[in-house]
Amino acid sequence: MKKLNVTVNGKTYEVEVEEDDFLESQKRPTVVYQPASNTQPAASTSNETEKQAAPAAASASSVTSPLPGTINKINVSEGESVSKGDVLLVLEAMKMENDIKAPNDGVVNKIHVASGDNVNTGDPLVDIA
Repeated sequence: MKKLNVTVNGKTYEVEVEEDDFLESQKRPTVVYQPASNTQPAASTSNETEKQAAPAAASASSVTSPLPGTINKINVSEGESVSKGDVLLVLEAMKMENDIKAPNDGVVNKIHVASGDNVNTGDPLVDIA
């Protein structure tokens, strides 16, 4: 028998539980960390590294929907300059209005949604360069 203290609605009870195979099977598994073998590719030349990094730096940052909902209001237009923290649009989800803010300074390249559109988590909303 195993003794446990259980609190229900603020009152503590001492209970005895029989131990059996079922309880043993409910124990948490043990996780053992084993580092992976070194599978990294061979070092590339600096020219190859620069070529790979350049497109990422030139690409626009895409603001995506953090949760499913409906676009209530769009506060910016394409070509408009925005600063980090500016409210780009308002997304209604679960009867709550959520301000979607600019993650960085830049210019609005493209608006992917219109007022009244339904969006899912991860859908692109606005591109900022």
